[in-house]
Amino acid sequence: MFAINIVAMIMGFVYYHDATGSAKNTVPQKWDTLIKIAVQIGCLLGQLVLGRLGDKIGRTTVYAASLMIAIFTTIASAFSNNMVKGMNVFCVMFIWRVLLGFGIGGDYPITATIVSEYADVHNRGKLMAAVFSFQGFGNVLAPIVAVIVLACFKSSIDSDVENLDYVWRLIIGLGCVPGVSTLYWRLTMKESTRFQQQSAENAAAREQENMEQEKLLAKQQFAGEAGGDEAAMETAALEESAGHMGGKQRRIKTFGMYFSEWRHLKVLLGTSIAWFALDVAFYGINLNTAVVIDAIGFAGDMNKDTPSRYLTRNCVGNIIINLLGSVPGYWVAVFTIEKLGRIKIQVLGFVMLTILYVILGFAYHQILDNSSGAFIALFAIAQFFQNFGPNVTAFVIPGEVFPTRFRSTAHGISAAAGKLGAIVAQGGFMQLKDNGGKNAFINHLLEIFALFMLIGLGVTFWIPESKGKTLEEICDENEEYY
Repeated sequence: MFAINIVAMIMGFVYYHDATGSAKNTVPQKWDTLIKIAVQIGCLLGQLVLGRLGDKIGRTTVYAASLMIAIFTTIASAFSNNMVKGMNVFCVMFIWRVLLGFGIGGDYPITATIVSEYADVHNRGKLMAAVFSFQGFGNVLAPIVAVIVLACFKSSIDSDVENLDYVWRLIIGLGCVPGVSTLYWRLTMKESTRFQQQSAENAAAREQENMEQEKLLAKQQFAGEAGGDEAAMETAALEESAGHMGGKQRRIKTFGMYFSEWRHLKVLLGTSIAWFALDVAFYGINLNTAVVIDAIGFAGDMNKDTPSRYLTRNCVGNIIINLLGSVPGYWVAVFTIEKLGRIKIQVLGFVMLTILYVILGFAYHQILDNSSGAFIALFAIAQFFQNFGPNVTAFVIPGEVFPTRFRSTAHGISAAAGKLGAIVAQGGFMQLKDNGGKNAFINHLLEIFALFMLIGLGVTFWIPESKGKTLEEICDENEEYY
């Protein structure tokens, strides 16, 4: 997912090195947006579809399938090329990356659900946060891999820039290595005890309900054959008897019935809207990455530097930015989530992000003009509180606060809302940043992000605290029946 920013930069040198002016070595915005938004679209669909299938056919089956989809489409993305007639390389890559996103999307709800159902009450939040926090290492590993591949091809790149074609394909293709290394364990993983018990209860309840229906129909048919008033009286007695029997038997609520009740719906809305709000800013804040890289002296000069030097410096800049705030934020969340609780961390994160985006937005140009160091510090702190805050808790909470029969589905809906926020950021706000001149609208976008943080803060109070509670305590099983 995170390699695409680097790959898009490299593809500019490959396919547009003959362009003139500002278009030289730069992918046009429409194609840049297309390939960057593709995974988010696929993720949204995968989270909804595979999340639902995780509750229907089992977590481990879907878990293995999602990884196999991701592995195959990662390799296919690396071989994207122009068609002789029809689509160019960016259109072909868009298709493969939508399918890649579909596989990755399934990982969100299934990973959270499996870890939640296997872990005990005292370390459940820590384990879920730790699993998600490896996303931070993935974010750092992408530019590290790029630096290594660029170093391997340095001389050939500087002699012929089109040799960068091998580089971007290798960067994407190597992304399947971690997936392949874990495939065996996914294929051999067993379903959690909770899911097995839930599946057995569902089957037993449905079987008993079907038997009662069959008995009632048989008796009604017998009564009908008797005819007359006697038949009517017999049918009424049987229906009354069946009603009493049904009153003693628990009926499973459907997803729609369960979430039609406000006390349950507000939790789902809380997790979904919070994740949506967070991802609008999480992906939107990348608007400032180039500004920060320039401020710390790693932007380079596209016209004066060799292609290998320019690209390597930008990759190193990305590594530094992530190590400044992003990765530490993830792991502070891991080691404090069981002490502070999920809601406190999410509230703290949204409050701090609101304040930081207000400062960065309303004083954007003043800070940049007077102190690039202050801007870097504020940017790093914002990244820290994204991860020591709602970016981690938005993943953890939906894996805990919903009942077993709906856990994967509800987490998938929450995650899909987040990806919708990412699409809004990349497909919408990214198009506005140069409104009025290069980067002229970024300050106003940061002000808008502050408003989204306030919305996320507000809906957080719809979500119950799950710290120190078993899954059964958080979700009363009786609530799932009528």
